[in-house]
Order: sequence, then structure tokens, then C-alpha cells
Amino acid sequence: MLPETVKGRLEAIPTLVASGKRVNGLYRLMGSRLLWEDGLQKIASNKGAMTPGIDGETFVDFGPEDLDPIIASVMAGTYDPKPVRRVFIPKGKGKRRPLGIPTRDDRLVQEVARQLLERIYEPVFSNASHGFRPGRSCHTALEHVKAVWTGVKWLVDVDVAGFFENIDHDILLRLLRKRIDDEKFIGLIGSMLKAGVMEDRVHTRTYSGTPQGGIVSPILANIYLHELDMFMAERMAAFERGKVRATNPEYGRLAGRIQKQRKRVTMLRAKENVDEVKVAAALAKIQTLLPQKRSIPSGDAMDPGYRRLRYCRYADDFMIGVIGSKEDARSVFAEVRAFLTEALALTVSEEKSGIRKASDGAAFLGYEVRTYTTRQRVVRSRKGSVSFLRRPPSEVMQLHVPWEKVHAFASAKGYGDLSVLKPRHRSLLLSCSDVEIVLAYNAELRGFANYYALAKDVSFKLNRLEFLQRWSLFKTLASKHKTNVRAVVARMRTGQEFTIGYDVDGQPRSVKVWKLAHLKRDPATSSRIDIQPWTQVFTHSRTDWVERQNAKQCEACGRSDIPCQVHHIRGMADVSHRGFVVRMKAARARRTVVLCEQCHRDTHAGRLPDQREGMVGHSGEPHAVKAARAVRRGDQG
Repeated sequence: MLPETVKGRLEAIPTLVASGKRVNGLYRLMGSRLLWEDGLQKIASNKGAMTPGIDGETFVDFGPEDLDPIIASVMAGTYDPKPVRRVFIPKGKGKRRPLGIPTRDDRLVQEVARQLLERIYEPVFSNASHGFRPGRSCHTALEHVKAVWTGVKWLVDVDVAGFFENIDHDILLRLLRKRIDDEKFIGLIGSMLKAGVMEDRVHTRTYSGTPQGGIVSPILANIYLHELDMFMAERMAAFERGKVRATNPEYGRLAGRIQKQRKRVTMLRAKENVDEVKVAAALAKIQTLLPQKRSIPSGDAMDPGYRRLRYCRYADDFMIGVIGSKEDARSVFAEVRAFLTEALALTVSEEKSGIRKASDGAAFLGYEVRTYTTRQRVVRSRKGSVSFLRRPPSEVMQLHVPWEKVHAFASAKGYGDLSVLKPRHRSLLLSCSDVEIVLAYNAELRGFANYYALAKDVSFKLNRLEFLQRWSLFKTLASKHKTNVRAVVARMRTGQEFTIGYDVDGQPRSVKVWKLAHLKRDPATSSRIDIQPWTQVFTHSRTDWVERQNAKQCEACGRSDIPCQVHHIRGMADVSHRGFVVRMKAARARRTVVLCEQCHRDTHAGRLPDQREGMVGHSGEPHAVKAARAVRRGDQG
């Protein structure tokens, strides 16, 4: 299929979906190299490209020319997805979350399927859905709650037990058939779902669920919960009642009395002989009534004639806000629980779900969301400007950083004891260079602060964390250099900042120690805002970060116009059984050579010598250069 034809078909999909028609010809579209090359470019650039599935294959030596066999097997109908490799990642509180890692080929097929599904469903997905979607993130969901949920009285917190593991395959495939008229494509999705998992060399078939870690899993989860979004949209329309709140009777009574006294003052002052005693008495009454009026809402917060329903979802984490009575909230909770159970075959966790008073708050996407009431200044102009304070009728939603999240972060990173502000050094970083240590500390705190940048109290809550992190950094550097903290602080201080210096190509550079003053409070739309920064590039790499910055010319082929990497000459079999710190020290102490990416791959693939006897021969030319040239010429002698 010609690229122009493919582009035309792809661009037509949203229009077709908007007209209510089912989309066909998707399986035929999968034969286009355009989709596969786009998919390869996206996956291979991700750091997970080097993570193998059950077959051990990665994208190290995989290029566009290797796509043809996979495309051919898919189009011939002989492609059979392999089981995912199951691993477990920490979830918090001692729990672990299962993660499924597909094989290299399966990732490519899933990415092509994902591209097609995204074009079908993005135009119809609800604005209330924020997870795993372009231009949306946890922050867009939280910003929506903060901006729109004013006046909410009750928060309905619904937790779905093991959502990804309990997606019903039959229901999901039935939902796909609502918008897709292509049984071969739906069958391909079904085969991905039923491929199973491999754990400890034991293959287990899967009859429900979609593995977290699969490329196609997030959009399939959104397709599944899109039914909940539509149910909530209908429920919100039916629930809504009234245009504005009724006035609070007590507020209206006090406002009337104040207005009466102001009129009395105006009349008294209009007389020829002003009775100052009566004017003062009227003004005193006004000053007595004003605090009473300001202390109560101007609108009737429990007006039975005014009801609203709010809803926001990020993947399987969703919350409902109710402007109405607690009985209304109970009714909504029961209806949502019944829908999840009956229509989607999902189970609601009774332990984690419930109805919370909005002023007490509830947890959502790692934040604490709750309402508060404040005063706002209103200016009215008649025969002049009259300015006064008025308590708004509705509570305003605020976002806060939970203290338990701050304490858990400090503990997980090994900064020390936050409760008593006692920092400690991190022995796991002692084999890293000073620059790498600073970069790791920077990335950790910056990532955590960026995620909680929307919180009203982010500066207050993270101020203690910043202090602990800063002194943990100083103590780590002091321990590395076997000196005291005071000497480290004096060496790093540059005016109001702390910096560490290094050289690249003989030019001096420096890295500042990141601090909360650098935090930007703008909302982020990146879907990666909730992913912890990958600091292993600084702390778990076997080569020094500064060395990698200075790696400019390949010592094998001599090229300097492409990025280079650092290769270790000798293996680490002799220390493979030792602890992480020992292995890192040994890795950093090994002899290294700078190689371009292609020569690095050729070395590991055995196409270039391993340089164990040195890089330079008797002629003065590097051995690896000769070998690289021979490989390029196809010379086997």
C-alpha cells in the first residue's frame, strides 16, 4: 500500500468514527511499513528498548531492514504472540505490582495496533479521562479538579480491586466490535490478551486482564473504562438540578438589616441638623452585623433545589464529587458500584472505597484534595465605589501534599530521618563521581517537587525535605572524600548557590545543586509527569557520566561526527557474586575505550576484537581500527 494511500486512510478514520460508522480494513493497514517504521522509531528511542522479553531479544542490533519478516508473518496470519516476562516492582507498604514485559517483536506489533486504536478512540474519549492520552497527565486531571470542583460537599472515592488483572476479555472484545468492523484485527488483539505470562520458567495462560507494561494495555484499559465515562455523563445530566443556589435565609436577613441601617445613616446625614449620636448608633449596628454576615455562606449550601455531580478519571483511579446531600452521595456510590460489577465485571474494594466529607479531604493521584472556604472582595459601583468582603457560597477545592508521601520519599531515597531532620550519607553512591552524585540528588528532588508543584503547600511541606536532602548530599560527598561536611560546603559554595565543577573538551562547566526556589508552578501536560526520574543513568552506570560527555571520537573507526559510548575492556566475572557497591567500584576501575554506537555493537557481537591486549599495534594504528575497516570491507582475512 502506497504511503499516500495509508496517510489518507489514517486521516479519514476520525471522520468515519465521528459519523457513527464502524471502521474496517485495519488489518490490511497493518501491512504498511509507514506504521512499522514509526513504531520502531518510537520504541527504540525509549530506555525500555534494552529490556528483553522471554526470548532475550532487544533492539540493540535491530533496524528497519529487520521489519520485513515480522510484517510478513502478521499479514500471513502466522504471527503468534509470545507470553510476557513477568517481573514485580515495588508498590509501597511492602506490596509489589506485577509488570509484564513483551518480547521485542510483540512490542512492535502492539505499537502498530496501538497507533490504529488511538486514531479510532481519541476523537470519542471523554474529556473526563486523563490517563495515557496525548497532551494529558495527572496534572491535567488535578487541575480540572482544582478549577471545576468548587462547591463540592462530598467526595465519592471508588477503588477498583486489581483492575488491570481483572479486565474481562470477552467484554473488551465486544466493546471493540462497537467501533471496529474487522474480525482479523480484533482476533489479533484477542491473541495478545491470551498470550499468557512466563514466570520462573512456568507458562500460565491468561483468561482475563491485560498486562501492565504492554504497549497496547493502556489504550485497551481506556476503551474498557470509556463505558464508565459514558455512564457517568448520563448520570451527571440526570442528577443536575437548578441553575443557582437559593440565598441562605440567615444571610439574607442580616444583609437586609445592614442595608436598612445604611439607609438610615444616609437619611440622618441628609437632614439639616445631623444627629451624630443616632448616626454613630446606626454605624455601630452595622459594624456588629457585618462580622455575623461574613461568618456564614451567602448561598444555601444544602439547597435541595440545587445539585451537581463532578467526575474525573486517570486510568483506573477516579473520583466523584457531589454537590448535594449525603444521601445523594450514597445513591451515586451504589449506582456506580452496581455498574462496575454488572456491566464491566469489576470488583469494588469496600475497604478502600467510601464517601468522604469534602472539607476532610480524600486521596487522589497521590495528592490530598479537600475544600476550604475563604473571603473574596466584591466591588459594587453606584454613586461611587463601595468595597466590602463577602464569604462565597461555595467551598473552593485545594490540593495538598500528604505528609506520608514526603516521609516515604525521604525514607526510600535514604536521605535520613525526616521527623528529626537527621540526614545520613548514601553509601551506594560512593563509587560515583561528584558530578553524578549531585545530578542524582537533583533529579530525585526535582522530580518529586515537579509532581507536587500544583499543591498549595508544596513549599511548606517540601522545605524540610529539601534541608534533609541537601545535607545528605553534603554528607555523601564528605564520606566519599573522607573529609568533613564544613569543607564540602565551603568548596561548593558559589554566592547563594552550591555548584560542582567538571571539564568537557577542556572547557570548564558546572552543575548547580537544585533547590525549591527553582521550582516552576506551571501545570505540566506531559504524560510522564507521574514517572519517577531515571537516576540510574547517573548512579548505576558502569562508566562515569563526565567520561561519557567527553567521549567524542571512536577509537575503532575514528569517526567524531556521531555520538560515542564508553566500552569496558575486561569482564566482571570475578566480582559478579559480590554486592552492588563492590561491583560498581570494579566497573569504574576497569580500562575503557571510546567507541561509536556501531563499533560498540560490533564488539559485543564478536565482529570486532575485545581489545584485551591493548588498542595499539606495532604500526601505531589501533588494532580495532584495522578490524573495523576489515569488517566494513567484508575482509575475512
